[in-house]
Amino acid sequence: MRKKCTALILLLSILLPALASCGHLPVPDEDALFRQFTLDLFRQEVSADTITLNYTVQEPESYGIQDTPASLGSFSTDTAVSAASIENCLSLLQDFRYRKLSPENQLTFDVLKSYLETALLGAPYALYEEPLSPLTGVQSQLPILLCEFSFDTPEDVDTYLSLLEEMPSYFTSLISFEQAKADAGLFMSSRNAQDIIDECAAFTALGDSHYLFSSFISRLEGLSDLPPVQKEACISQHRDLIYDCVFPAYNRLAAAIAALKDTGTNDGGLCYYPNGKRYYEYIVKRDTGSARTVPQLQNLTRRQMAEDLSAMQSVTPLSGEDSSFALADSSPEAILADLKEKTAGSFPSLPEVTTEIKFVQEEMAEYVSPAFYMVPPVDNSQENVIYINRGHLPDDLTLFTTLAHEGYPGHLYQNVYYASTDPDPIRSLLSFGGYTEGWATYVEMLSYYFTGIDEDRALLEQKNASLILGLYALADMGIHYDGWSLTETVSFFRSFGITDTETIREIYDLIIGDPGNYLKYYIGYVEFLELKKTAVKEWGEDFSQKRFHKAVLDTGPAPFEIVEKAVKEKK
Repeated sequence: MRKKCTALILLLSILLPALASCGHLPVPDEDALFRQFTLDLFRQEVSADTITLNYTVQEPESYGIQDTPASLGSFSTDTAVSAASIENCLSLLQDFRYRKLSPENQLTFDVLKSYLETALLGAPYALYEEPLSPLTGVQSQLPILLCEFSFDTPEDVDTYLSLLEEMPSYFTSLISFEQAKADAGLFMSSRNAQDIIDECAAFTALGDSHYLFSSFISRLEGLSDLPPVQKEACISQHRDLIYDCVFPAYNRLAAAIAALKDTGTNDGGLCYYPNGKRYYEYIVKRDTGSARTVPQLQNLTRRQMAEDLSAMQSVTPLSGEDSSFALADSSPEAILADLKEKTAGSFPSLPEVTTEIKFVQEEMAEYVSPAFYMVPPVDNSQENVIYINRGHLPDDLTLFTTLAHEGYPGHLYQNVYYASTDPDPIRSLLSFGGYTEGWATYVEMLSYYFTGIDEDRALLEQKNASLILGLYALADMGIHYDGWSLTETVSFFRSFGITDTETIREIYDLIIGDPGNYLKYYIGYVEFLELKKTAVKEWGEDFSQKRFHKAVLDTGPAPFEIVEKAVKEKK
């Protein structure tokens, strides 16, 4: 799962560079003006909070970014300011003469314009957003982001410690946001609230064994220019800050959510809120990158599921003796090496990189995704980190396909490849979950055929995985767009042979707490399949897997309409 530490919020004070009007001075061309505009925008947005800055660039000075104060940011409910900021940026963008831009800059223009127009649709719905969603919310992501905050200099350590001091005020802002949601009748369901309370309690209960302690010491050891006595002082200060600032912030959050727990007015889908169906249409567009309406996406999902079922019926069912799968070497490093070798013929080559595998602490396994990839800085894509949650990966086949999703040729591969094309830095701040998660799911499905298992079994396993994800996608749209109750959701899953009511209840709660999340994966995946059909039709005999993959990878994260246009232009 590709993690972004903050959403892009566009500010009013974006200024085009002053240009000399004297005739004897050279006048910058449109491309130069445009690149200066996007660089100014990048500088401003990447500096909005310190974690975004630390994760996005390794050497801020090389981008002209200096002396930024340590900040975790804050949560705003001011929809008018947000809308005005986006409109201002759109106006500045549209002042450029599109036809005078290079093809590369036209692509950046198109992607940025689409991103801003979609963001503008969501501006009135600030209080509908839920920063505390299960598994992917602030309470889960922030500790991991702090653990991976890079220490390249002693000053980075000071900045990190300053961020810990900011935790109480940051969580105060978060609590105020949740109180504003409650006042507007938009607070989360009581079951999701209890999940957040339990997660906060589990976080602080770790005490001295907390992974924040071990990760801090490990990163300090890598700083050779920090004397031992200073390291000991930092460790002592860090411990004090965890107990004085971080743990109390989580306890305050848990208490605040407990106080608001029963203020929610809706335990069902978004469509039961005022304008909730429109808000859901917005997040579907934002999170999938698809131009299709929700009913069209429902039809697309059913059609793909029918194709998958038909494919499964065309092969012999598995016998009991074929049900196990074991790798000779099931270490994540060995699996990644195997995937890299086996997929080389179907994907463009990649620069050499290093990959560190880390494991989620056992005590937090219940509250963290099965695996996730940490996106490296734009100026250092050579060093990559993948987290594995062993509690959610029960067998070798699941581990293999998960590492395909997160590593080769999934998130790691896609990010490193795109970075090697030297894109405009602003592209790194524009999140398109349908493309990134859709790509990773698309190659995850391909990976079943690289396991070495029997071809029929590989097809059955892959189609079954696709069908299950399709069921989740239909349930997401059914709950939030059509208003399915829990009873209707149970009936839906039972019609496909899933009968465990408690499991269905857990799925229902996850979908209630994180609307549209499953769509990023499934709709993104199916849109890539549709793109492949387009490429086969457009290219004819010139079609190849590698050529198709190169076309979509060169385009980079974007709405699917833009990716499709790029594919057609490759004819």
